[in-house]
Amino acid sequence: MELEFVTDSGVFSHTKIDNGTRLLIESMEIPDLGSFLDIGCGYGPIGISAAKIKPSLGVTMTDINSRAVALAIENVKRNHVGAVEVIQTALYELVRGRLFDTVVCNPPISAGMKEVVEPIVAGAADHLKPGGLVQLVVQSNKGGKTLESYLESYFGNSEVLARGSGYRVLVAKQKT
Repeated sequence: MELEFVTDSGVFSHTKIDNGTRLLIESMEIPDLGSFLDIGCGYGPIGISAAKIKPSLGVTMTDINSRAVALAIENVKRNHVGAVEVIQTALYELVRGRLFDTVVCNPPISAGMKEVVEPIVAGAADHLKPGGLVQLVVQSNKGGKTLESYLESYFGNSEVLARGSGYRVLVAKQKT
């Protein structure tokens, strides 16, 4: 699958898709139908890839950065994916009350584990349908154990879905 992205210097990994994001895209489990939430979407590679792979999937992408949101909207058009909405919001603020089959994120570890990453995991627990999956990528030696402990705390389970280039994709399942 080939996708084309417009990026800019105000967003994460603007020169190329970083190794963590690539590993998440290549390994994420995507439902055939239902709803998919990409938290902190940046210019959109994860959510757009999911929408391209599963065209019947409803994809929501959020980011707090207005430039990232504008680029994600442009990239949705550029890659001709439908059923995708892009929302400028802090984490889950503007999707309150909505439940998703899958929540994915390449969390901004450098913004703080307790301040930003834990709220991403806690919010996923509040926004997943029963049996839904949260899938997060993390550098193995930079926050990996802490992220696993957050998943265990909020979901009661956690496993490694994929490994590569010093990254791990962690997945947890919402209780049914």
